[in-house]
Amino acid sequence: MTSQENPSGAVIGRAGSYGKGVARRQEILDRAIETFRERGAAGTSLRSIAQSIGISHAALLHYFDSREQLLVAVYARAESQRDTGGDSAESALDVLVQAAMINVGVPGMVELYTTLVATSLAVEGSPTNEFFTDRFARIRQELTERLADEQAAGRVRDDVEPADMAALIIAASDGLQIQWLLEPSVELERTLETFSVLLSPTA
Repeated sequence: MTSQENPSGAVIGRAGSYGKGVARRQEILDRAIETFRERGAAGTSLRSIAQSIGISHAALLHYFDSREQLLVAVYARAESQRDTGGDSAESALDVLVQAAMINVGVPGMVELYTTLVATSLAVEGSPTNEFFTDRFARIRQELTERLADEQAAGRVRDDVEPADMAALIIAASDGLQIQWLLEPSVELERTLETFSVLLSPTA
């Protein structure tokens, strides 16, 4: 992953001029990630975020025009840091389960994610809307390709469209993480792995 933390290649906010500015922007995002891991993003203004990570409000505005733009960049940066792309030998389900378990290790980031997804529905063409529209399309495509390969290898049932399975697995993963936020006793990993039974080749 490059300094352009959005997988689509577009920089969220301003990238900064020359190497020093780019490095400063990444430092700001990394410090903000730690803050949101601990506290989530609820009720935090751009000014209070700047204060919490120890920089001036003006310095934050140099890179980001709004709280929404910053929050999207923070999530994209955090996701890029933990996203290895998955080993080609891993199943589609393994990739989703692993990502979900990494997420629940940092509850503040799960909260940030669910907040941003909800925000993305409010205004078409907003930074959040564009980011998550592109993100879901990318993940669906990646999972669809993995599932199609697994069907061809006889590891996944072949009587269901790979694209439909991909969309359902993503929906289950997101929905279960929300349930886990509300009730931490929810067995996220075990429940997601139930898909391995549902996806098994039919006799």
